[in-house]
Amino acid sequence: MKKFFCFIWLTCLTLPMVAQEVLSLDSCRALAIANNKELLISQEKINAAHYQKKAAFTNYLPNISASGGYMRNQKEFSLLSDAQKGALGSVGTQVSGALQNGIQGMLTQHPELMQNPQFMAILQSLGSADIATPLNGLGQSLVDAFRTDTRNMYAGALTLTQPLYMGGKIRAYNKITKYAEELARQQHNTGMQEVILSTDQAYWQVVSFASKKKLAEGYLELLQKLESDVDKMIAEGVATKADGLSVKVKVNEAEMTLTKVNDGLSLAKMLLCQLCGLDLSSSITLADEKKDDLRTVPVAEKNIDINNVYATRPEVRSLELATQIYKQKVNVTRAEFLPSVALMGNYMATNPSVFNSFEKKFKGMWNVGVMVSVPIWHWGEGIYKVKAAKSETRIAQYQLDNAKEKIELQVNQSAFKVNEAAKTLIMAEKNLEKADENLRYATLGFEEGVIPASNVLEAHTAWLSAQSEKIDAQIDVKLTEIYLKKATGNLRLDDLRLDD
Repeated sequence: MKKFFCFIWLTCLTLPMVAQEVLSLDSCRALAIANNKELLISQEKINAAHYQKKAAFTNYLPNISASGGYMRNQKEFSLLSDAQKGALGSVGTQVSGALQNGIQGMLTQHPELMQNPQFMAILQSLGSADIATPLNGLGQSLVDAFRTDTRNMYAGALTLTQPLYMGGKIRAYNKITKYAEELARQQHNTGMQEVILSTDQAYWQVVSFASKKKLAEGYLELLQKLESDVDKMIAEGVATKADGLSVKVKVNEAEMTLTKVNDGLSLAKMLLCQLCGLDLSSSITLADEKKDDLRTVPVAEKNIDINNVYATRPEVRSLELATQIYKQKVNVTRAEFLPSVALMGNYMATNPSVFNSFEKKFKGMWNVGVMVSVPIWHWGEGIYKVKAAKSETRIAQYQLDNAKEKIELQVNQSAFKVNEAAKTLIMAEKNLEKADENLRYATLGFEEGVIPASNVLEAHTAWLSAQSEKIDAQIDVKLTEIYLKKATGNLRLDDLRLDD
């Protein structure tokens, strides 16, 4: 977040510079970082990884869910069969019939009872009494009492689940998301360094072309002056037409060179504008373009601790984090085949109430318990998956070791190139001094008529080559120092200025 605010601050600083169409190296870097789409994408990846880490932590907390539903049934749920309903509904008729049959059987077996008037009176009163109707009503009331009225059913449930032990899966997953967030940050840092490197290359390429443009313009002026002098000397008879033609050829070559340099400068500025998020047709001027001579102080080689390089290079840290992620994936895979324990709590309510004789009210009950899941046999699936995850971990470790070897080579090569660039610059400066002296003597001799025009042209060509080589050497010193900082992982926003 601190770096983000730094981007915004630097971008705000660059706005007046853009309006003035003069850009420094710092402002170009800030604009490139603020407008680079890949960096914007990587920043969003950091945000996504951050929220995934927060989501992973919630797995430690209880999970509460609610559910509800309505169901329309064609028929009621019945506690009695149809035969039982019929029997209860006609229980009075059955009892009355059985009573009549019992009395008739008794009189058939004991005819002497018919001689007893009192007994016959009792039998007559029993036979005339209507017991079927009330008993049938009682049976029907029992049938009605057992009705459930469950054609329209409503149900709702509230469930709480608290993981107690998941085989270490939750802890491993939280570590993975933590490493993933840091990995996203390191990848963002890697992308930022690449953007800074590309911007610096484009910036100094523009400066190089601008310097060579001034050189080409100065060289063309020298040749044009020489051409004018030769024309005068031809008119006076002290120079030949061949001398004049030779000079004119060099003038034409100088004009072509200037045209090529102008084209290269335009293309280089287009590239820089694209990197900075500016319109390609923007007319920009770089602060270092105005310098007649690029102030370059070669940096002496220092002892580089490769372990410190490993600690600062975001690529190494990214691979280390990837290795840690794969190690935790082994734990996640192993946890899938270990016992798991969770605390369960539930409250369920229904209407009609299944807990109170299907009463037409919402009534419910709660329950708590512990759920244990123990994998028993999966035909070796767990073993194979764990071995596969371990292989991925070893691959990540090999990639890390390979990256360290390449980085060590890169650092050594970059340090070597810094020294070579410094030596080349010293030789270029010495060569330029000799070329300046040679041109001065050649010009003086030509003016005195003791040196032919061809020698003067050779001196001009040598001077142009020496000037161009010095510019290339100065730019090369700056770029090699940047490459070394990139190789050592020190190309950061808090160390923007490398040329002062």
